[in-house]
Formats: sequence, structure tokens, C-alpha cells
Amino acid sequence: MPLDAGPKSRHQGSMRPDILTPLYQSARVLPKIGPKIARTLGRLTRGVEGEDARVMDLLFHKPYGIIDRRHQPGVAHAQDGQIATLHLHIDQHIPSPRHNKRVPYRVHTHDDTGEMDLVFFHAHASYLEKLLPVGEVRYVSGTVEWFRDQAQMVHPDHMLTAAEFDTMPMVEAVYPMTAGVSKKILAVAVAAAVELVPELPEWLDKELVRRERWEPFQPSLQKLHAPESADDLEPGNKYRSRLAYDELLATQLALSITRQKMRKQKGMARVFAGKHGDKILAALPFELTNSQKLAVKEIAQDLKQPERMLRLLQGDVGSGKTLVGLLAMADVVEAGAQAGFMAPTELLARQHFQTMAPLCEAAGLTIAILTGKDKQSHRKPVLAALAAGEIDILVGTHALFQDSVAFQNLGMIVVDEQHRFGVHQRLALSSKGNAVDVLVMTATPIPRTLVLTYFGDMDVSKLTEKPAGRQPIDTRTVSMDRIEDVLHGLSRALHEGKKAYWVCPLVEEAEVLELTSAETRFDTLKAEFGDRVGLVHGRMTPAEKDAAMESFKSGQTRILVATTVIEVGVDVPDATIMVIEHAERFGLSQLHQLRGRVGRGTESSSCVLLYKGPLGETAKARLTILRDTEDGFRIAEEDLKLRGEGEVLGTRQSGAPTFRIADLQFHADLLEMARKDSRLILEMDPDMASERGKALRVLLYLFGLDEAIRYLKAG
Repeated sequence: MPLDAGPKSRHQGSMRPDILTPLYQSARVLPKIGPKIARTLGRLTRGVEGEDARVMDLLFHKPYGIIDRRHQPGVAHAQDGQIATLHLHIDQHIPSPRHNKRVPYRVHTHDDTGEMDLVFFHAHASYLEKLLPVGEVRYVSGTVEWFRDQAQMVHPDHMLTAAEFDTMPMVEAVYPMTAGVSKKILAVAVAAAVELVPELPEWLDKELVRRERWEPFQPSLQKLHAPESADDLEPGNKYRSRLAYDELLATQLALSITRQKMRKQKGMARVFAGKHGDKILAALPFELTNSQKLAVKEIAQDLKQPERMLRLLQGDVGSGKTLVGLLAMADVVEAGAQAGFMAPTELLARQHFQTMAPLCEAAGLTIAILTGKDKQSHRKPVLAALAAGEIDILVGTHALFQDSVAFQNLGMIVVDEQHRFGVHQRLALSSKGNAVDVLVMTATPIPRTLVLTYFGDMDVSKLTEKPAGRQPIDTRTVSMDRIEDVLHGLSRALHEGKKAYWVCPLVEEAEVLELTSAETRFDTLKAEFGDRVGLVHGRMTPAEKDAAMESFKSGQTRILVATTVIEVGVDVPDATIMVIEHAERFGLSQLHQLRGRVGRGTESSSCVLLYKGPLGETAKARLTILRDTEDGFRIAEEDLKLRGEGEVLGTRQSGAPTFRIADLQFHADLLEMARKDSRLILEMDPDMASERGKALRVLLYLFGLDEAIRYLKAG
């Protein structure tokens, strides 16, 4: 049977090769894994609730360290906290007192150098007497502790006879764990999973394998899970590098196939002279920055091509992305089509609408807004006008996806905050029109390596400057112990007529707890400053949020207490103070986003990072970087170093996949290679029908990227 044929995938409805069937089985086929543990492992390895781990998930659950049991120093020479393997004589059992089980069960032992107690809590005496018979010798391995000059080992990892000793692994891999699964069960399951890996076809270029001196996939995987030293787990190790490249190649190939699919859906060369855009520019009280001008030019060039546009617009907080998006939509409308603008939250959609409406009026463009919470009395006329072609630009949330939303001639979609908006949504929206061009925007400055990884199917424009007149933000770190000083400073600022945000943290990702923290802070500030304090959080109705925001904008309230569940992406140019409570709980990019809510006018602004000490190394580094720079791209690079790619993009919280083997800090060069390789593959073999193409299909299925193969078939 050819490699790209086989039984249907239950998940994707695509044809998975038979050769991978053993790896797609539930982990229940592995020793000691029942239904409960299989589901627990599903949560650990896949980040999903209520689903079993599959055999393949355990293959990619990489160890992060080793336990070396080769060290056999003798009792007297064993260091405190060190793992040691000892050859012990069993002398005496001292059970816990009958009425006090909190006192541990002890077994006195000795070797030629000294004495040691083996310590067991909640022990079964009969089991231990059988395992450790008095007068016999056992090999015992575990962590040595010294307590009042007495050596002890609490719950040894291994207690073996001389005959069993030969079966003990002298070097063991250490894996990320979760409650409900023991180290031993996980190790046995992973070893059994590796044994199930069949001999797979080589999907890598032969010359690359020879040059890098890489082993095939299966031996590399065996080496990853059976390290002989810490060096075997290093990212630069040839076995780990091979597997990292496999993973990177699979993701880059999937992105390239997606791009190919969208490119095949023919585009339209749009004809426009920039008349609407000129009117918008004339209505502005400022001139575009150089990077805005360049981005507008790049987008206009894209729109004039017969291929569909797929462009990512990266811009730091306050760099003017919305305006670039509006100018692009104005060109598309001039060319005779309609445009849609999609924001991640209702609050942001309304804010964008309010920003764009006067500019659209100046240019003679009709603009409307549609969100999921709109009443029928608003929706009906908007939908009718949209279908009749009477609305040029429609602003909305994910409500734009709904079947009832029908454009007469959708030509372009602009999407704010790309990382909340995957390939599938992108396809769904662009299918609402003929040859729809797509511009996606993000205020999270994304490091180059992550752009390639997650948005490799897009061209990129960057806004690197802030609009003229923006003032730098004075950022300070202040301990929570000095909160009274912050309140005094706030009192003086209010007296001078200033406005401030006070942001409360996400508490253990529980909305109720988080709400309590915001409401508690609101109560304390209200007691101090009275009705000048407002509150906005994620559990309010849209009308309540809008009312709270309007009060703050108009100056009726002058302190806005907010949680981060809502995007505090509100544009209040005269708000000049940002207080972030428990700043140590936030990621760098998130802190930078929040800080960017001030400094939007011409007045000088300040940001106070309130932290609770003592700070760990990472938290300290994070706050120091934020204090020292406002460069969003540098901050994003540092954030990647401190936290890893999943958290920088918000994918770890949203359940989207992050890399399991590759580490972009170390494998950025491999990512570049994979990107070039994937493009070359599709140029030479667009249907992936050659022998290598068929092997690469196996690779895509192996990493769960079945969707890309569906695109291949559909294309």
C-alpha cells in the first residue's frame, strides 16, 4: 500500500497511513496505563481535558534531566542531597508506634563505611519485612539526607537483590510530571511507546542527513529517552537536533501548504488611485510616520497584484496600526469592493469604530458595527444594507463569521490580534467573498523566529516608530510595602486633574478570584477617593463596560480599576498614570501592552509596577527590562528568552500547540533551514507525490498536522 493511503483518520477525516496506526492508539495499550492514568497523561502531554494520551504523545514528551545511579560512594562519603546507590546490610526494623502513624517506619542498615536509616511514611510493615529481610544485603538507590549527623534515605527509589541489580537502569531520564502518575509508571510507559515505533521512511534530504551526521528518526527517539549522560539531552546534541528539525520541518511544511492553498484561490488585481486615502490623510492632525508610509505602500502594492494578499502587520502599542488598516480598506472600497475589520473583543471593536467613523465620514465612506450582543433592531438593517452593498466597511467581533452576515462583495478583511485567530478562521472569513485579501495586525511585537514559525505563510510589515508627539513613559518598580506612598502620589495627581488606570492581576486563572481582587481594590480606592473611581471587568455586560469607559473618558471618574480579562485597549489620550498591581505575575509582553495604554497624548506619563517581594530571578529580570526600555521588539526577544514561545504568543493559555522537541532559543538556525526546505519541496513537488513527498506526508501525520494534507487534496 502506498504511504499516503490507509484508514481514515477519526480526527480529521483524512487518509492516515497504516504504518502510523500503532502510534495513534490510546496510551491504554501500554503497560500499567488504565483509563484514569491515560486521561491524566492526556492533560500532561497534550494539554487537553478528558481525552486519553496517545502513544505518539508519550514519544514527544521529552525528558528534562537525568538521574545518575552510577555513583556508589559508601554511606560515610555520600553527600547531603546527592543521589547514591549503596550496598547495605539490613540490621533492624523499627515500626511506627501503633497509636502514632505520623512517626515514620525505620529500617537500620550499614555498610563498611557507616550506618544509615531507610525511612518510610505510612508504611506496610509486612511488605517492608518481605522486601528488606533482616540479615540480608540489598542494593538501595535514592537521595541521601544527613539529619543530626545521621545518614538517612526517605522512600528509596530502588531496593533490589544482587540478581535484580543488573536490571536497574543506572541512568534514568527525568520527565515533567503531574499528580496521579508515578515516575516509574511514566518511565515504563514511555519505554514501551518507543518500542512501538515502526521503521518509518526517511523524509529528510539525504545530503542534509549526511552533512549533519544525523541518525534516522527511530534511533534518535530511542536516544532521547535513554540518555547516558546530561549531554544527551542538550538541545545541540545531534539526536535532539534531528528530532527538532523533524518537528520544525513539519510545521513549516504545513504553513507552506496553507499558503499554497490560499494562493491557488485566485486573487484580484485591484485598481485604485488612493482618492479615499488622500481624504483620510487630509483629515488627520498629524503626518504618518515613515514606517506607516512604508507599510501603506507595501499593502497597496499587494492589493494591485493578481494574487491574494496575506500580510501580517506588526506594530508596537501606539504605533498606528489601525490607521494603516483603514487606509488599506479605503483603497479596496475605491476599487469597488467592501471591507471587514475584526477585533478580538467587543470593547475594542467599538473603540476602533469610534476612531474610524469620523475619518470615514471625511472620506465619504459608510461604516457600520456589528457584534454578537447587538439587538435584532440594530442587526437587521445593518445586515440588509451590507447585503445591498450600501456599507463600505463593517467593524465587528467574531460575529462576522456567522452565516447570516453576507457581504455583497467582500474584498478585504483586516484582523486585529492575529494570535487569537487561526488558519481555520482566516479561511472561513475569506470564503465570504471572492478573492478576499487578508491583513492581520498584532500589537505583540513578535520575535523574527516566532513570525517564521507561527505566521510563516505571511508577508510581514513592521511599524517601528511611535507617532510624533508621544512622550516617553517614566517606569518605576515599587514594593507593595510602599503602597501608601503610591496612594499619596495618586492623590496629588488627581488634584492636578490627571487620570489613572489601576490594573489588578489574574489570580490563579479563576475569574471569580480575579473579580474579587479588582472589586476589593475598587472598594479601598473608593473609600479613599470617593466617586472619582470606576471599575471595569470581564463579567460586566457590554453596556456596563461601555458606561464605565465613557465615565472615564469624559472625566466623570478619574481612576479606572480594571482586570486584564478585558483588553484595556482603550484610547484615552489624557490618561497619564498606569499602576499595575502584582506586576511580578504578568508576562513581559503583557506588562508592555498595559503600559502602552498611557503615553498616548502629548503629556508626560508614568507607570508604577507594584510587586510583592521577594522576587525570583525571572520576575526580577522581567521588571528590570521593562524599567530600562520601551522598545517592544527588544522586550519581545527578552520575553522569548524568559518564557518560551507558547507564552509569548498566548498559545499556551489558549491550548494552541507549542513545540515539544524544538526550542527556538537554540534551534533558530534549524528553523531557517526548515523554512527554505519546505518551500523548495513544494516548488519541486507541489502535490507531494514523489517518494520523498509520500514520506513527508507521514511526517505531517506523525506531528498531528493532518489538516495540511486535507488542503493538499482540496487544492
